[in-house]
Amino acid sequence: MKKQSLKALAPMAIFAIAVSAMAEEPEALVERTAEVSEILNAGAEKVQAAKKSQIKVDRIADQTDGLLQEFKQVNKQIESLRVYNSQLERQIVSQKQMMVELEESIENATVIERGISPLMANMLNALEDFVNLDMPFKKERRQQAVADLYVNLDSAKFSAAEKFRQVLEVYDIESDYSLSMESYTDQIDVDGDGSLVEVQMLRVGRVALAYQSKDKSKVGVWDKTTNSWQQLGSGYRRPVDQAIRIAVKLAPQDVIEIPITAPEAAQ
Repeated sequence: MKKQSLKALAPMAIFAIAVSAMAEEPEALVERTAEVSEILNAGAEKVQAAKKSQIKVDRIADQTDGLLQEFKQVNKQIESLRVYNSQLERQIVSQKQMMVELEESIENATVIERGISPLMANMLNALEDFVNLDMPFKKERRQQAVADLYVNLDSAKFSAAEKFRQVLEVYDIESDYSLSMESYTDQIDVDGDGSLVEVQMLRVGRVALAYQSKDKSKVGVWDKTTNSWQQLGSGYRRPVDQAIRIAVKLAPQDVIEIPITAPEAAQ
C-alpha cells in the first residue's frame, strides 16, 4: 500500500514543479524585456547626443576655417604695408638725420650764414614740389605754409636761424603726416568736372586718402596712378565709415579695409 501511495504522489509533485516553473518564466521575461528597452533607449540617447556634438564640431570647424582665411588675407595686407612702411621709415630716418645735422650747423651760423640762404631756398623748392606731387590732403593749407616761408625768407624781420627753424618746422609737420590718421571736412572735385562737393575726408598716413559723401551713400579713394578720385563700390561704405569713426576717436582702433596703391618693390 505504501509503495502505491508513493507512486501516486510522484506525478503530482512533478506537475506542481512544472506549474511553478511556468509561473516564474513570464516574470523573468518581462524583466529581461525591460532591461533591453532601457539599453536601447540609452543607446538612442547617446546617438542623438553624438549627432548634436558632431553638428557643433562641424560648425566650429567652419568658423575656424573662415577665420583662418581672413587671418591669412590680413597677413598679406600687413606684409605689403610693412614693406611700404619700411621704405617710409628709412626716408624719415634720413630726413631726421638731416635735420639733426642742420640743427648742429645752426650753432655755427656765423660761419655758414652766407651759405644757408641758398640751402633754405633749395629746401623750400624741394618742399613745394613734394606738396604738389603728394596726395591732395589739406593742399591749400600746406601750399600756403610754403608760400609764407618764401615771404619770410626774403624778410629782414627774421634772423637766418629763425628762418631756418621755420623751414625745419614745416618739414617736421610734413613728416608727421606719414605717421598719423585723421578725418576732416573738405570740398573736392569728385567727378573731375570742376564742381566741388563737400565730403568727409579720411587720411591714413600717406598710404590712403578716402572720402565719404555727407549722406554716406558714396565713398572713394585717391588713385595715385591716375591722380584722380576713384569711386568705390557699396561694399566699402561700412569700412570707410568705421575708419572715420576710429580717426575721430569714436571707435577703438581696429583693422580697416581700404584699397591702396600697391607699394613699389624696394630696390
